[in-house]
Amino acid sequence: MVKAWIADVTPLLDKECYDSYYRQVPDFRKKKADALRLDKMRAQSVGVWALWQKIRTTYDLPEESIINFSHSGTCVMCAVCMDGREARVGCDVEKTGQLRMNIAMRYFCKEEYELIKEAGSDEEKTDLFFRYWVLKESFMKATGKGMALPVNSFCIRMDDPPVLVRQPAEFPESYYYREYRVGGFPYKMAVCSTDADIDTELHTELTL
Repeated sequence: MVKAWIADVTPLLDKECYDSYYRQVPDFRKKKADALRLDKMRAQSVGVWALWQKIRTTYDLPEESIINFSHSGTCVMCAVCMDGREARVGCDVEKTGQLRMNIAMRYFCKEEYELIKEAGSDEEKTDLFFRYWVLKESFMKATGKGMALPVNSFCIRMDDPPVLVRQPAEFPESYYYREYRVGGFPYKMAVCSTDADIDTELHTELTL
């Protein structure tokens, strides 16, 4: 089974709190955080690692577990294959913002762009745009290619859960999706995996 967690890293924007967590992360993660320019980005990098370590300790998971990280704004996300299966896993969280139809027209599949364009209100269009955004990124991360994979090389049909209806020939496996929503929380979140068993519950860690 694949499970997903989110956490708020706002406390890590305080230097004393950040330093406390920073001291607990491995050297390679410290170097990654040190190379980042903004305090928020450093808090995301250290915070998502702290979230993974809390998950790993709580569930007694091996360090080599299949995991994937994402972050946006002050939210960090971690998706984990819990049973040691050799599955691909990708996740993405994105804070909703301005509708960018030019990006949808240029990079999304024609079917996806048309669905967004035909949605009723600007609010509905924005909702669809950001749903597609996290669904696409989660698949790209699950393949391991990330942004090197053309965004329009695969196509998603909105359903419950969404369905990958066209995919690159180099990734012939079956992929499955799960979307998550939290009322009043201005983020879209999705997990994509070759493991069909993706938990319907989004786990929230209020404290790392």
